Amino acid sequence: MVLRRALLLVVPALVGVAWIAACSAAAPASAVADASTPPEEEPDAAPPPPPKVELGRHAVAVVDHRRVVPAADLPREAVAGNSNNNLDVVRFDGRVYFAFRSSKDHYASDTTAVYVVSSPNERDWRFEAKFTAESDLREPRFLALGSKLFFYLARLGKDPLKFEPKGTSVSVRGDDGAWGPLVDIQKPGYIAWRTKVERDVPYMTAYLGGEHIYDFSGLPLSVELLTTKDGIAWTPLPGAEAVVSRGGGSETDFTIDDDGSLYAVIRNEAGDETGFGSKVCRAAAGSLGTWTCKHDKKKYDSPLVFRVDDEIYLVGRRNLTETGNYDLERRDLTIPGQELTYQLDYRGKPKRCSLWRWVKGEDRIAYVLDLPSKGDTCFASVIQGEKPNERIIYNYSSELDLPGEPTWGQGQIGPTSIYREVLAFTPR
Repeated sequence: MVLRRALLLVVPALVGVAWIAACSAAAPASAVADASTPPEEEPDAAPPPPPKVELGRHAVAVVDHRRVVPAADLPREAVAGNSNNNLDVVRFDGRVYFAFRSSKDHYASDTTAVYVVSSPNERDWRFEAKFTAESDLREPRFLALGSKLFFYLARLGKDPLKFEPKGTSVSVRGDDGAWGPLVDIQKPGYIAWRTKVERDVPYMTAYLGGEHIYDFSGLPLSVELLTTKDGIAWTPLPGAEAVVSRGGGSETDFTIDDDGSLYAVIRNEAGDETGFGSKVCRAAAGSLGTWTCKHDKKKYDSPLVFRVDDEIYLVGRRNLTETGNYDLERRDLTIPGQELTYQLDYRGKPKRCSLWRWVKGEDRIAYVLDLPSKGDTCFASVIQGEKPNERIIYNYSSELDLPGEPTWGQGQIGPTSIYREVLAFTPR
């Protein structure tokens, strides 16, 4: 444990230097000088208290918690590495299908593998498939559509200091249970963030231009909302444009309420005229392709949006600072300078994976609770639990028994595991 602790302190600092150097090549010298605070300045500083809890219709509690990767009940073919993070889970044909990315660390690598396993009870796992490429693979996403199960993956580069989106590929589970080869779909550079079925309609949220998040060019990204009939060809909603947001937004998830209204959260890391952080968006029933958004200074990384009764919930990363904000409101800097300053500050702070609630009528996000998490954490997926008021969350985190508070940057180098939590939503 002492050696591991030392590595968590020293190695990320070296990686941080390389990361700053890469950023410096694309940012003005004045911006780099302004962003001189080291990412891992005070890794063990006691974090501030969490935000005020604002419950809605439910009291929420974590009633069960266990690690699923690494674990003795995984098939021997699913070899967990040092870093286990991106994941997805779905119920299909009487089984739970679970996919996860495993690699040497959080960063892009050509040694990455994505495994798919399945189980009737989330304990007796059966090996389904292993996916590799000559580059990184991320963002695994299932879509159960009729009698078929589709599995989507984002293809990226292999340079650990770059974010190089290449596109999205899909594998289809055949009637014989075998998984087909990965086939490229959509346009080059397209990243599918979430695939899901809402009110019997299949949807995909995806973004294009993700390379601009970290090249400090100020060029916009576009977020699209799509649907499909066959799981392969994805098109805009009938009568709507594909693009629902243009600017600094990327990772996006949503759900649809009983009245047909859409509620969405967009990560706005690259920033635009609205600011930096997130966009909290709505669309009226019958016009799901027309989104109206509000700026939120917090950045709910890897957003997962779902509904329990009439409440809209969000699982997203929480920044452990006094305000929790990603947007530092440094309007004295140019946009590239703001991007670099904010990213360095964010990298050097501890994190949690948290449950939040959409406050209807105010179009804002309120804090509910933290999931067991620390360091590098938060890429969640949800399925229905055994009871109507239960939701099962799969999520990853740095080792929970690590002493102190590792920063996000430190956690990205250290080991990460995947956990399963059962959340009970009890009517108040």
